[in-house]
Amino acid sequence: MAPVDSSNSPVAGETVCVTGANGFIASWIVKLLLEKGYTVRGTVRNPDDPKNDHLRELEGAKERLTLWKADLLDFEGLKVAINGSHGVFHIASPVTNDHEQMVEPAVQGTKNVIIAAAEAKVRRVVFTSSSGAVYLDPNRSPDVVVDESCWSDLDYLKTAANWYCYGKEMAEKTAWAEAKERGVDLVVVIPVMVLGPLLQPYVNASIGHILKYLNGSVKTYANSTQAYVHIKDTTLAHILVYEKPEASGRYFCVESLLHRGEVVEILAKLFPEYPIPTKCSDEKNPREKPFKFSNQKLRDLGMEFTPVSQGLYDTVKSLQEKGLIQNPSPPILNQN
Repeated sequence: MAPVDSSNSPVAGETVCVTGANGFIASWIVKLLLEKGYTVRGTVRNPDDPKNDHLRELEGAKERLTLWKADLLDFEGLKVAINGSHGVFHIASPVTNDHEQMVEPAVQGTKNVIIAAAEAKVRRVVFTSSSGAVYLDPNRSPDVVVDESCWSDLDYLKTAANWYCYGKEMAEKTAWAEAKERGVDLVVVIPVMVLGPLLQPYVNASIGHILKYLNGSVKTYANSTQAYVHIKDTTLAHILVYEKPEASGRYFCVESLLHRGEVVEILAKLFPEYPIPTKCSDEKNPREKPFKFSNQKLRDLGMEFTPVSQGLYDTVKSLQEKGLIQNPSPPILNQN
């Protein structure tokens, strides 16, 4: 094998820290990093918790994965985990709409990670933001193409008490401010709703969004649109922006935008055996139109996106394989 030119790409065997390593996106990033030969330090609240077992079973984990006890608000714990790393993937974030549990931990936690990364003199920090920090602006014209230059309207998020999106936007803005002040090379990935197979043994929020259409817990679908991307694309986007020296700024990670009606139609075609809703909860108003978006910046780095139908298929198959949803018997045909 030819020696790697370290001036242009990370050296195989680099050590990187992944915060919140047992989450949906983070677990996949740990998996791909290990496959590529990285040594990974994952931060989790409790390394002995069985919900981390899926990480220890990953290929290469025995040799190159260590789990470190650190909470977002535990600066010393983060500092110990990050010290000695060449790079950081800051993915950990509260997922709640409770103001106190969301905003301060997300913002202060991000600040702690950037400060610790600066002190450790890491090569680059990749921060996972959210589309909720980008597209929620009621004053934006529907003709405007939503891309990396866009931000959600913080006053609107406050008024709507959308503390998750407010917290994610404030955390990203904090990351940019701290990185600038401390000379940290920061790149941001902005995923939309992420679909695909789970590595962790429990259902996370984005997969729960699909599960409710399969298990009969909802009888209608909302008159709203949603942007989607496959977990494998999300994972690759994080690695690409870490490894490519030319990567800079923000990267909007989105494959397509569908009305919920289109989502249930795809699911019903793929899995007709499930009680997938066919009625919209709002039949008075016109069907909500999706906003326009651009993912060109990631495509310019070499990304090729997986179709949303594949993401939906992979999600359901994964839920079945993990026993998180029953695989119902096909309907018995009436013989009369």
